[in-house]
Amino acid sequence: MRKFLLGAAVMVFAAGAMLVPHQAAAWWRGGGGFYYGPPVFVGPPVIYVPGPVYGPAPTYMPPPPQYAPAGQACYAGAYVCPLDQPTPSGAPCSCPTNQGRAYGRAQ
Repeated sequence: MRKFLLGAAVMVFAAGAMLVPHQAAAWWRGGGGFYYGPPVFVGPPVIYVPGPVYGPAPTYMPPPPQYAPAGQACYAGAYVCPLDQPTPSGAPCSCPTNQGRAYGRAQ
């Protein structure tokens, strides 16, 4: 009789353990079940978004020095030629010739 009661107790205990829902079986029973424990909260995903990229700070540049009105032509003796860039009046310049360069002053 003792073996019978012991066997019956084991059967009742096993059947009771199978009837208690637990987390491992909840997913395949359609999500229904009980979870005994503290609630678990999962926060939003962490996404890093870099900020705008700034260049170096602008530097102050003083205005260029003021010259006399820029010369427009180079006067080199008998030769006169246009200047390819503004040059201060009185600055040295040169004009191309058949024998080389002729040197003069910008005006």
